[in-house]
Amino acid sequence: MKELFSLPDETKEKNVHSKPHRKTGYLAKIEAVPLFESLGIINAHILDEAREFTYLMWPNGNPTVCQTIHSVAKMLQELEGVVRKMIFENLGVEDYYDSNMKNSDNIFRVLKYKAPRNGESNIGLPPHTDKSILTILYQYTNGLEFLSKEGQWFETQPGTFIVLAGEALMAWSNGRIHAPTHRVVINGEKDRYSYAIFATPNEGATVEIPKELIDKDHPLRFRSFDYMEFLRYLYANPHLDNPLKIYAGVEAV
Repeated sequence: MKELFSLPDETKEKNVHSKPHRKTGYLAKIEAVPLFESLGIINAHILDEAREFTYLMWPNGNPTVCQTIHSVAKMLQELEGVVRKMIFENLGVEDYYDSNMKNSDNIFRVLKYKAPRNGESNIGLPPHTDKSILTILYQYTNGLEFLSKEGQWFETQPGTFIVLAGEALMAWSNGRIHAPTHRVVINGEKDRYSYAIFATPNEGATVEIPKELIDKDHPLRFRSFDYMEFLRYLYANPHLDNPLKIYAGVEAV
């Protein structure tokens, strides 16, 4: 992982996506999060996608890095599929599982947070919710924190896989699945590394609540919406509080 981040900036900047609202490529030098740097690959569990990325980073590719990215992404993709199936079965909507998986992509990310220096803030990422269906993350050192319903931050343990629901799943489940607010805090003098997979609806996919999840006790909370249009809205309005509710929320009658 360190080998990737040690590449020249102009090389890492080749990791781009034609649609910036997807934020799937290289992310760095963001004023609000100066400690944060990340590279992303769509569907890296497919060997050709991982190989294409490494040829972008190295003139002759890098078989070792390619195999590492592919094997880790494949493992996370399979784990995400198992977790998503468990959620669908628990909600009683397992008949939707195959189509939901078919209409989703996986974005594999390697992430680096520089240790703060010279009085810099130790906030690696400010409080936010993911916009994915599910996120599965592995952190080598602690730093990821979740906000409880009581308004308290609590740490997560290093060396563990962490599953987070995103706003796409919260909307699709009619609010039955909660998308937690979380942040990254950098403690100590060492850089922090982690990797994650973000399962998201793919191009053209609509987030629509199954009729089985709407009833008297659970009235409709979100209208159907095109996921990519939602991302474009977020890209154009980055500082909104609760953008999902503003964009797709249904007022109670």
